[in-house]
Amino acid sequence: MHGNSQTDADAVPLSLALGDDRFATVLLVEADTAAAETVRASLDGVLGAALRLERVSGLGAARARLAKGTVEVILVGTSLGDCGRERALEQLGLGAPEALLLPLSSAGLAGEGPGPGIDGHWLPRVLNYVTRRQRVEAALRATDEALYEEMERAEVTLSSIGDAVLVTDAEGRVTYLNPVAEGLTGWSAVEASGRALAEVFNIVNARTRGPAVDPARRAMQENRTVLLESNCILLRRDGTELGIEDSAAPIHDRHGAVSGAVIVFRDVSQSVAMTRKMAYLAQHDPLTGLPNRVLLEERLEQAMRFARRHGTRVALLFVDLDRFKEINDTLGHVTGDHMLQAVAECLTGCVRATDTVSRLGGDEFVMLLTEIDTTEDAERVADKVLALRGHPLVVDGHSLDVSLSVGMSVYPEDGETVEAVLAHADAAMYRSKARPARPDGLVGVQRRAFDAVACGLESRLREALAEGQFLLHYQPQVDLSSGAVVGLEALLRWTDPERGLITPDRFIALAERTGLIVPIGRWVLTEACRQVRAWQAAGLTPPPVSVNVSAVELRQKGFAAGVAETLRESGVAAPGIGLELTESALMRHADGSLAALRSLRDQGVALAIDGFGTGHSSLDYLRRFPVDTIKVHGSFLEDITTAAQSAVVMRAILELGRQLGHRVIAQGVESEAQLAFLQAEGCAVGQGFQLGAALDAADTALLLAASPPPSFPGAGGTRLMPKPP
Repeated sequence: MHGNSQTDADAVPLSLALGDDRFATVLLVEADTAAAETVRASLDGVLGAALRLERVSGLGAARARLAKGTVEVILVGTSLGDCGRERALEQLGLGAPEALLLPLSSAGLAGEGPGPGIDGHWLPRVLNYVTRRQRVEAALRATDEALYEEMERAEVTLSSIGDAVLVTDAEGRVTYLNPVAEGLTGWSAVEASGRALAEVFNIVNARTRGPAVDPARRAMQENRTVLLESNCILLRRDGTELGIEDSAAPIHDRHGAVSGAVIVFRDVSQSVAMTRKMAYLAQHDPLTGLPNRVLLEERLEQAMRFARRHGTRVALLFVDLDRFKEINDTLGHVTGDHMLQAVAECLTGCVRATDTVSRLGGDEFVMLLTEIDTTEDAERVADKVLALRGHPLVVDGHSLDVSLSVGMSVYPEDGETVEAVLAHADAAMYRSKARPARPDGLVGVQRRAFDAVACGLESRLREALAEGQFLLHYQPQVDLSSGAVVGLEALLRWTDPERGLITPDRFIALAERTGLIVPIGRWVLTEACRQVRAWQAAGLTPPPVSVNVSAVELRQKGFAAGVAETLRESGVAAPGIGLELTESALMRHADGSLAALRSLRDQGVALAIDGFGTGHSSLDYLRRFPVDTIKVHGSFLEDITTAAQSAVVMRAILELGRQLGHRVIAQGVESEAQLAFLQAEGCAVGQGFQLGAALDAADTALLLAASPPPSFPGAGGTRLMPKPP
């Protein structure tokens, strides 16, 4: 070994493994071959390291080698001389800052002859230490790199999510904001760092305007995830306000101790505005902006309570436009709508700011006059309304005469309940239509004549039930994707010998007030079941038929059992009959209705919420109610193609139905544009004149026979419209 020379490129591997297939490289800078051999020979006995010895003869070659790769140890031999060695140490140290530079001098020589040797103790130990250090440092670098990559992923994730993220330390001082949090608070991450949370995340209760509970402090104290208290507002740095919702969770160190908190929050201003919009639409007529029946009944009830305490009166004026249908038929629905808006404005001008003008639908308006002392006060308002007859309205370039009828009722003389007072005014209005009284006494005469009218109407209703004057019409419910008839709604009609066919909006209120609605409702369910059996006997396959149920019926003890008995006696399977309950009735008696609804659902009876969107919906109750279907009130479709907000609300209701797992039926589909909108938004089922009018039983049978029997529920069946492309 001593007699062989090596070139600069030669390397002598030493098989001294440490369980790793990587060699530690020792670079020997030595021009003297004999000295280099001595060094190599001295290393042959080194144990505990995996070493590769490379030798170069000069400084330039050493720099070239360092440029090619890692070197753990550089040995500078004695052949360069003291000055050359110092220069080599200096220059090589700059080129390989992580290598260990060891000068071989007389202090490191251990040979007894003229040739240089190496101490067999210190150099191997140094080399062993260096290789271990390099491996540890490599592992640390790998760990640092992995940690950096993990932190980078976390940073990118927090910067990319749509929610705002804010982090605090254990003292409640801000340590981090992601870009969304910067935008919502108005503070940059740099400016917010180290500031108290309350300064950056300034939240107050929207109702009291007092400070809200600190969610981060609460999360750390309770050591659990907590939610922000409801109805909170974030006061941004520039003073503007945002409605927010959030959650906070504690952060723990490696020992499990709480070391801070993270708050995740989002701007809910738009959703709050949407909720308010939906609440407004639920209580107001979309065409005129006036309160609807729901809000009218609330205000009437409040006014009656106030009147009871203070000994005052409340009056209702029921106003109906005469021959309004002629205007719609001759000038079109748009002009008709504009006339209704003009009339609404005129009626509002006849009352005080504390009074209420509402539209019940169609051409019917009700005026609520609060805190009146005598009936004459109300009659003076009625005179103002009647005076509109002499002042034509100019609508869309047309001069239109206003012809209207007015009926009046007064609390407490004409009833002790909301339903009674409304029914009195309604009946008085129809009395005035039938026999107009003198202009100077119309309203008072009709009010004072009501008792006899109401008694007569109740008596006629009892006769109608006993003499079979009621009948059912059936309006199809159509699958908007296939055009198939997938349901029928049974609609009550009264064939009065004197007045002809009367729709239920004219007598249901009185029927509910007098309790007649219970036997009438029982007749409707029995007749619907009988008709289903008759269609089946004729070889038809009718779809499920839905029957409307009033709040009075639902509250009756044994209602669910009575439905089950009727189905059993008729022989109609439960899926063939469904029940529709109004949203306001469900909400008003939610807790008491749940047991009956669950019993009906257990029997297999399909349940639907009728007129959805016109009452006070609690999402929690909607979740708990065992309903299958939501029927969206037709008022939401009236201006769906012209008002962007109406379209947004309708989409929100459709999505709500999907999320709750309910089938959605859109009521009041009266135009091709409305139908196209519903199809584009994926609404399941529609109902309205555009899809099919209500038919008597015979015509409904012809409709069902016009196509092969459908398979209900689902696609197929009688098609009322072309299948969409």
